[in-house]
This record gives sequence, C-alpha cells and structure tokens, in this order.
Amino acid sequence: MAVNGSASVNQTPKSISPVALCHVVLRTTPEGYEKLVDFYLTLLGAKITHKSHRLAFLSYDYEHHRLAVVADPNSHRRGPEGPQVGLHHVAFGFDTLGDLATAYEQRKAVGILPVWCVNHGMSTSMYYEDPDGNEIEFQVDNFDTVQEAVDFMQSKDFEENPVGVDFNADDFVQRVRSGEDEKVIKARPNIGKRDRK
Repeated sequence: MAVNGSASVNQTPKSISPVALCHVVLRTTPEGYEKLVDFYLTLLGAKITHKSHRLAFLSYDYEHHRLAVVADPNSHRRGPEGPQVGLHHVAFGFDTLGDLATAYEQRKAVGILPVWCVNHGMSTSMYYEDPDGNEIEFQVDNFDTVQEAVDFMQSKDFEENPVGVDFNADDFVQRVRSGEDEKVIKARPNIGKRDRK
C-alpha cells in the first residue's frame, strides 16, 4: 500500500522458497558413529556414497546424499532429563500402505521396531528411534490431494485431536494384507480430545 506515493515500509516481498529438502545431517559421538551409520543403512535401505573415519554420506535414491552422519569428538549423548529442544523428527514417505507394511516387516525382521504407530488423520505413520534417540517417521499420505489434507487439518476433529489415534503395527499389516480397502484403513477413528502423545 502506497502512502503519499511511496511504498509502505511494512511491506516486504515474499522470500524465495527452496525447491526441495535435500538432506539431513546428524551429529554423533565417535563411539556411536559406526552404529548410527549401520542403523540408517538398514532403516532406509541406503548405500554409502562417501565414508571416512568421521563422515558418512548415505543415499537411497537419485541424490548423492540424503543423510549424513558426522562423528564429532565434542558432542555428547542426550541426558536422561527428558526431551531436549532441537529437531523433533524427520519423516520419510511411502506411496502405499502396502509399502509401509513391507517396510515395517523388513525392519522388524532385523530387530528394528517402531516406538509409536499413529494415524494422524492426514497420514498413517510409524515412528522409529535411532541409537542416539533421534526420531524418524515413516508415513503414507491418507488423502489423494494436499487440499484434502489441509481441509482435514482445518476441521473440528483435527482441532480437538491434532495428535491422532494409535494403532498396533501387526494388526495394521494384517488389515493391509487381507485386502481391506485402503480408504477404510486410512480413515482415522474419532476418539475425542487428545493433545499429547
């Protein structure tokens, strides 16, 4: 809005947005380095594109690296005092509930189990925890379009329960493998108010 022919000082142009989230970098202790790299190789079905004594680049698709692990001698493990500020989790998407079920079964076979399974409404999700306590979400979108997901997130049901409804991973796999309609499995039950995990 112009004031006396000049531009308003309150107007600022929109910042240019990035076109992609390219990679995530995790810092760990030198003692935990190999264990963390091995965990992500297995969890993501990744390959190493570079590795030294203190830095590993991992990729699971067309990018040269999607995740990096840095061994930092100045880092320390999380304390027992509970959640710390910082990154909460990183989410990786799958195309179908069948793919999510297969991902679960493959990781379960090597001893990697989710710590939380939840239908958020806009996604069906399984959360894992790495050896350093970082959370990783595997998810499938529950709606066919972004607008449908946004509409759900603006609904009274989501306002009342922005967390979601927990589910049992093995029961989920059984439902998927039985041929039950994916739309029925993705539909989030209404359990009333919930605002914490």
